[in-house]
Amino acid sequence: MTTEQAAPASRTAGSQTLARGLTALKAIAGARDGLAINDVAELLGVHRTIAYRILNTLSDAGLIHRSDDNRYRGAAGLLQLTSAAHDAIRAAALPVLHDVANDLSSTVSLLIREGGEAVALAVVEPRGPSYHVSFAQGSRHPLNRGAAGLAIQASQPPTPGESDDVRSARTNGFAITFGEVEPNMYGLAAPIKGPGPDVAACINLITTRKEVAEGAVKAIIAAAERISGRLA
Repeated sequence: MTTEQAAPASRTAGSQTLARGLTALKAIAGARDGLAINDVAELLGVHRTIAYRILNTLSDAGLIHRSDDNRYRGAAGLLQLTSAAHDAIRAAALPVLHDVANDLSSTVSLLIREGGEAVALAVVEPRGPSYHVSFAQGSRHPLNRGAAGLAIQASQPPTPGESDDVRSARTNGFAITFGEVEPNMYGLAAPIKGPGPDVAACINLITTRKEVAEGAVKAIIAAAERISGRLA
């Protein structure tokens, strides 16, 4: 009598499950009203039972939770992942920000999206006695105002109903605004493109002089491309 040899385990089964879990996590984190189990099953193209197992695993890890309306939303565990992502983009951007600030004798910053706001994750002022505008790290303003808000939105894939200004920023690689965040201030920003849709960020220059903003377009676009390359 011979013993039947067991078939070798699939080398991709675990990877497929992980990929599905990550897809579900990203979708839930990006859904303002959360997702129901049927939404997740349809998104992943799997049976409800499989979607339920994936959602339970993410819930057990503290990354999502099921609300009273039976919809899944992001949980506190996402904050740790977000913090790590912010550290990575800040580290990639800082050397570039220092170079650009000194080359242009202007204050430049890295802004990211947090909910419906643009938040300054890093602010770098130029060395030397030159006159320049200053503002604080952690400063925030609504995402629908200013060059930084436009550029951050442009760093993401197109969405239905987005404004012409966002589409223009995505096409041209930059946005310039005047007086939308602070009176009499020009903002110039270029979107930073990460390796995936999780990074929503831009490099931003602020100045009181129109010619400085317009003259810095190529340098700011190049800086955004350098940062994007460091994130790849």
